[in-house]
Amino acid sequence: MTQAPTPTPDTVRRLVRALLEGGGASGSGPEVRPVAEDGSPFTWWVGARHVLRLAPDAEATLRRRRELRLRDLVHPHVPVAVPTSVAHGEWSPGLAYTLDAKLPGDTAEEHDVSAVGEADLAGLLRGLREVPPRQAEALGVPRAAPRSLEALRRMAVAAAERLARADEFDPARLHQLTPLGAAQLAAQPATAVLVHHALYGEHLLVSADGRVRGVLDWTATVLGDPAEDIAGLALAVGSGAAVRAATLAGYGARPCLRGLWLARCDTVVRLADHLKGTAPGRQDPEALSLPRTRLRRAWEAILLERVTELREDGGSGAAGADEEG
Repeated sequence: MTQAPTPTPDTVRRLVRALLEGGGASGSGPEVRPVAEDGSPFTWWVGARHVLRLAPDAEATLRRRRELRLRDLVHPHVPVAVPTSVAHGEWSPGLAYTLDAKLPGDTAEEHDVSAVGEADLAGLLRGLREVPPRQAEALGVPRAAPRSLEALRRMAVAAAERLARADEFDPARLHQLTPLGAAQLAAQPATAVLVHHALYGEHLLVSADGRVRGVLDWTATVLGDPAEDIAGLALAVGSGAAVRAATLAGYGARPCLRGLWLARCDTVVRLADHLKGTAPGRQDPEALSLPRTRLRRAWEAILLERVTELREDGGSGAAGADEEG
């Protein structure tokens, strides 16, 4: 596979000057700067009104091109904004770019979501469920099999022991999810819907009053388990807000609790991965800040888990709760 060239500010300026000035070469063009704080060269702010995303390889090019069509399909179904492209093409042979209009709002890492914002998230989840799967498949959106919660639980149990040695997490908290409980929360057949699959804080645009105004980055979207988006929201806005939004969207206890435990197990495993190979007292607090914050959000105690028991005797509980509300 051909190695993609590394985009430079000059590369980006030449591209956007041609796009925004109709091909003219005069003037210095708009200010350009990398979006990521780490200086990643494939996503750039262009002035105050646009964002340029450059695909680094053939796989990303395929996702970028599919995203353009997918956003048009999703837009009529959801109550929040999705990005719109003002130009697209190739920035290097075989490698795609999209120049999108910048959406207003900051990320959910900067603003808390209000009660009205939770209703916006409910509308988002409801709208994704309404997108016809056949139309999504026709655009090339792949199907993704549900993850095994029991396999993830076992990984989290091992990771929790490592976190306990680093004084980061009490592994007894995972005892709430038993093997039988994980089996009860297995994904149900014939429940695949359109799943954004990356509803993290950096992809949710939230206004200062707590409303959710837009959702970014639809490149990871699949047809699959709706609990994955509930899990993503738990990492972004906390388990309480995520479950309230999912319940308002019409999801019952099983998918809500499944999403909750996917998020909790994921955060334990990911924090342990970040700590792996790092000597005690030598960790980078900044690098660990987001994994720790996501773990805290996912492990918020919520009312639903107090009133919906995961019974060892196989009696009533999550498995007997409403499937989809």
